[in-house]
Amino acid sequence: MAGNGFDQIFPLGEKNDAFAQYFIGQSYLAPLASGSVPVSNVTFEPGCRNNWHIHHGTGGGGDQILLCTAGSGWYQAEGEEPVSMEPGTVIRVPAGTKHWHGAKADSWFSHVAFITPGENVSNEWLEPVTDEVYGQLPRNGAHA
Repeated sequence: MAGNGFDQIFPLGEKNDAFAQYFIGQSYLAPLASGSVPVSNVTFEPGCRNNWHIHHGTGGGGDQILLCTAGSGWYQAEGEEPVSMEPGTVIRVPAGTKHWHGAKADSWFSHVAFITPGENVSNEWLEPVTDEVYGQLPRNGAHA
C-alpha cells in the first residue's frame, strides 16, 4: 500500500509534472514498459481529470487502451454518456475520438494506458473538463 493509503498493484510513480498543464488536480505517472508500445500506470487523486484530448493515428495506430486497475473513475467520449470505470473495466478509445478520463470526486483512480502503434501517431490536448460539467457527474459508488 502506498503512503497515501491507496492500494494498487502497480507503482504510484512520480508526480506527472511534464503533463500537469493538461490536468485539473494531481496525477502520477509510472512507466511500466518501453519500446514500440510504451505502457504506463496513471494514477489520479480524487477529483483529478485530464483535459479533453484526441489521439491521432493511421495504419491501425492511435487507439488508446485504458485498463482500470484500482479505485473508481470516469471515461467520457464527446457526445456520449460518461462510463464508470472500476477495477477490471477496459475501454478502447478509437483514434480520432475526443474524450477525457479521470478519478471520481471522492476516489483515487488508476489505469494502465497505452496507444496502439501505427503511422502518424500524435496527441492533441484540448480544453479542460470544467468544474461545472464534472460536478454534474454522480459521486463515487453511483453509476452513470
